[in-house]
Amino acid sequence: MNKNAFRQLSYGVYIVSTWDEGRATGCTANSAMQITSDPATIAVSINHGNYTNECIRKLGKFAVSVLGEHSDPGTIGVFGFKSGRDHNKFDEVKPEIRGYMPVISDACAYMVCEVIDKMETDTHTVFLGRVVDADILNQDDPMTYAYYHNVIKGKSPKAAPTYIPEETQAEAEASYVCSVCGYVYDGEIPFEELPEDYVCPVCKQPKSVFRKQ
Repeated sequence: MNKNAFRQLSYGVYIVSTWDEGRATGCTANSAMQITSDPATIAVSINHGNYTNECIRKLGKFAVSVLGEHSDPGTIGVFGFKSGRDHNKFDEVKPEIRGYMPVISDACAYMVCEVIDKMETDTHTVFLGRVVDADILNQDDPMTYAYYHNVIKGKSPKAAPTYIPEETQAEAEASYVCSVCGYVYDGEIPFEELPEDYVCPVCKQPKSVFRKQ
């Protein structure tokens, strides 16, 4: 089976957020879709190992922030490569409260949902949510997953539904790769000549975590 065929499906880049006993938390997701328009219903897929999964189960609510092409790519790294169990992600990305839920302020749009059902797979929970609030935040083109891969040069977190282990093969062709998130540096300036305070544009880790391939 050629799993690259799945990349022909359409994906976006989203931040799914919720509350953890009064503390905002969330994770990066690429599988979110509208199920019905009336009543408006959204489905999101969250890995069993993600702390956000546990928090959504407890609260029964979640928000989906639709990232745009001009959203800070570092947001993807904060929410995709760090765990909410031991990291306050919204300390680095200040939330905007909409519909009593934390959302990403530089996203295109947001939707706030109440969980009405869920389905379990071997690795993920698909939460079905009734939309109770939604709005446009910024005029921007929604970021597609292809844009994230081809323009931002980001990789899928291992907990993502779209993660394919073969992605690591691309790293062999690169000069320098972030060992945390897999970002491939291919800028015009040689990596060795970048300033020492250079950080990965996706996960915000320092230059020292990059590895030459």
